[in-house]
Amino acid sequence: MKSTPTLVEEMALFEQGYSFIAGLDEAGRGCLAGPVVAAAVILPLADDTVQRFAGVNDSKQLTPQVRECLYDLIMQHAVSVGVGMGSAELIDERNILQATKYAMRSALTQLSPQPQALLLDALRLPNVPLPQRDIIKGDARSLSIAAASIIAKVTRDRLMLKLHEEYPVYSFDQHKGYGTAIHLAALRKHGATPHHRRSFAPVRELFSLFPPEPSPADINPSDSIIES
Repeated sequence: MKSTPTLVEEMALFEQGYSFIAGLDEAGRGCLAGPVVAAAVILPLADDTVQRFAGVNDSKQLTPQVRECLYDLIMQHAVSVGVGMGSAELIDERNILQATKYAMRSALTQLSPQPQALLLDALRLPNVPLPQRDIIKGDARSLSIAAASIIAKVTRDRLMLKLHEEYPVYSFDQHKGYGTAIHLAALRKHGATPHHRRSFAPVRELFSLFPPEPSPADINPSDSIIES
């Protein structure tokens, strides 16, 4: 059963004296191509906020059409929205977890006013000196995190549609960079683009882009997806 995000976590922080509380989430951690995109959203903490943002939920629970409508709603009525990205190159250099944190920190710098506290989906930012609450399944529980998940997902999907125009043989418009059968078949036939994550096992193994022997730095992306 689909849960409905609330402002319980936000109001708990508000009662502690924090007026501007940012929810953060990302999209694209498990993809084989394209950037990881993070968003930070500060919602108004008003009596009508839950009603005004009715329908906002974990982006994975929504259709593309509904996400697009809610994206416009959030952009119009949020106090502030920030977006940051970690490129495929950065992911290969630092690993997906560090690239995700980089994207989140970048998103925070775009906010005005700056947040006084953070709510994150099962993640913490150790180099950000703000009170933080990492919430398991946060995008299904916190309205601010859910809003951030929608902004991140729609932003990334739009980027992947632009990449599809540049590289139509990969069908990025269909899978948005995830490792589907269609995507893997295109990789085998056409090779990797500059936007593919060469440190991720399916790409690395197909083209022997990295040494085959295991090492401590050889991170399996499926493990990185759930790392916190």
